[in-house]
Amino acid sequence: MTSTEMTSIEKVQSKNGQPFITLFAWALYDWANSAFPAIIQTFIFAAYFVKSIAVNETVGSAQWGTITGLSAFVVAVLSPIFGAIADQSGGRKIWLGIFTLLCIIPTGLMWYLMPSHDYVWPALWSVGIAAIGAEGAYIFYNSMLPELAPPSQLGRWSGWGWGMGYAGGMAALLISLFAFVDVGSAWFPLDTTTAEPIRATFLLTAVWYAVFSLPLFIFAPRSPPSQKSIGKAAVDGVRQLWTFLREIRCYASIVRFLIAKMFYVDGLATLFAFGGIYAATIFGMSQQEVLEFGIAMNLTAGLGAASLAFLDDWIGSKKVILLSLVGLIIPGSLAILVTEKWEFWTLGLLMCLFVGPVQSSSRALMSRVAPVHMRRQMFGFYMLSGKATAFFGPLLYGWITYASGSLRWGMSSIIFLFILGGLIILTLPSKDVDPEISQ
Repeated sequence: MTSTEMTSIEKVQSKNGQPFITLFAWALYDWANSAFPAIIQTFIFAAYFVKSIAVNETVGSAQWGTITGLSAFVVAVLSPIFGAIADQSGGRKIWLGIFTLLCIIPTGLMWYLMPSHDYVWPALWSVGIAAIGAEGAYIFYNSMLPELAPPSQLGRWSGWGWGMGYAGGMAALLISLFAFVDVGSAWFPLDTTTAEPIRATFLLTAVWYAVFSLPLFIFAPRSPPSQKSIGKAAVDGVRQLWTFLREIRCYASIVRFLIAKMFYVDGLATLFAFGGIYAATIFGMSQQEVLEFGIAMNLTAGLGAASLAFLDDWIGSKKVILLSLVGLIIPGSLAILVTEKWEFWTLGLLMCLFVGPVQSSSRALMSRVAPVHMRRQMFGFYMLSGKATAFFGPLLYGWITYASGSLRWGMSSIIFLFILGGLIILTLPSKDVDPEISQ
């Protein structure tokens, strides 16, 4: 089958959309994938590595930061290349399956990581490779949206996917806590001396990811792979990438959008990285209160993404992104000024209503503007824009906090990043970024 024929098939699929079961299976993949960042990268494995495997918590924190940064760097650098190669080779489910397994297999093997210093390097290799698999899979997962959903429903399905992702992460975390970690309610007789209750959550993550991602591979239509060999596809993919970089002025609106996304996603990353520290320090929240606040934030973000999903299809992705950024900036600015805990809770949860929509509408916008013949490459750049400057927000927060001696001034850096991203989004012509809406 020629590339022209494949492009025609993709256009027909995008125009007509797929059955509900296929689109639901696509959204369910977000539910499946989200267990990995919730359990492995944030709450359970990260703490287990630092406290039980590393030589000490200081060294462990440094090692964890290093492997997290290195895996993010690998994803950032290779995302456009993998995307371009996938555009040339076809077989979207094959690529998605490869990266999904690249996460599932090392995550499952984490069961064998005992609480001993002897397992430092196996632990670092496991989490590094799994992180590359999880993030890499998102390139091909995101690029499937415009091939499965009709243009008039891109916003709602992107929002529902984000909503299911937040819900899935919290569900996996709650099951981990009550079924394994909490000795009083544990479902299985596990040996605490060898950290079996903790290690069992790693197995749960792998099984969770495998089981809930399976429907997408069953129900999503198979795009015919090209007749090119892997070597030829790789060469043509790199050539396509180089052509894009030389002709980047032809994609000015997309480039500006990705730059804008780089700033406001940095703001979101900094918000979630330091929000707990800010709450504990400024408002004296206990560890339990911070955890409760974190759970409430995730639930609110998921509800916001799901409930406001229709708005994107109604008024367009650009307007929803701008509305969401305003919804982050105003209560965020007030949250820096308030002194009462209940005021901070209220404003923090109000902010989180717009965290999901700004992310889901960003994905919907890219789905609308990415050229069909280089869609996966464009989503590779989309992934790059979320990783390339991931250090900038936390670094800016740290500098401002140190210079001012105030966490409140440090949190203002987040508002600055939101404003900067919003100002760039304002420059995007609606006809370029919301073609279906504007017609």
